Amino acid sequence: MLVAGVDEVGRGPLAGAVVAAAVILDPNNPIEGLTDSKKLTEKKRDLLFDEIKQKALSWAIGRAEVEEIDEINILQASFVAMQRAVAELPIKAEHVLVDGNKSPDFGVPSEAIVKGDLTEPAISAASIIAKVTRDREMVAFEKIYPGYGFAKHKGYPTKQHREALLELGLTPIHRKSYAPVQKLLALA
Repeated sequence: MLVAGVDEVGRGPLAGAVVAAAVILDPNNPIEGLTDSKKLTEKKRDLLFDEIKQKALSWAIGRAEVEEIDEINILQASFVAMQRAVAELPIKAEHVLVDGNKSPDFGVPSEAIVKGDLTEPAISAASIIAKVTRDREMVAFEKIYPGYGFAKHKGYPTKQHREALLELGLTPIHRKSYAPVQKLLALA
């Protein structure tokens, strides 16, 4: 059976898209060192990112943009990103394993597994693909919107990011439905 692992990255940040990945691993071509992407160094994530893309039977990215997050809320946007990732798989999944306690409808049987990125290699692989993809996007946004520190904090509400928001204002990639951003809008 072709089982896809699915995970998303970017629920907590004040800026940027929520990015999901779906990965179907090849049981005949194992990948060593898969675990939750947050437990790996950036260097190790980057190495695994390339290895997963080379060795997986199928992988894909799905995303929900800032406008969608603001319109339908982050949970629903996360589900949309996950559904898009599964739908984009070049080789279709027959079953989906999702990191978390809820699973959207993928059109095939699915199962939500709390901390699945620690226990299911396909979910671990998806978490790595999603995190590296989103982190690289945020590094690129640092060049477009200098002064916010996106390359460092990846859009999360750090002290530096909140201070930059007060000093520099909003960018088009900020989530206007998030409380710290709404507070800033109220001050403007």
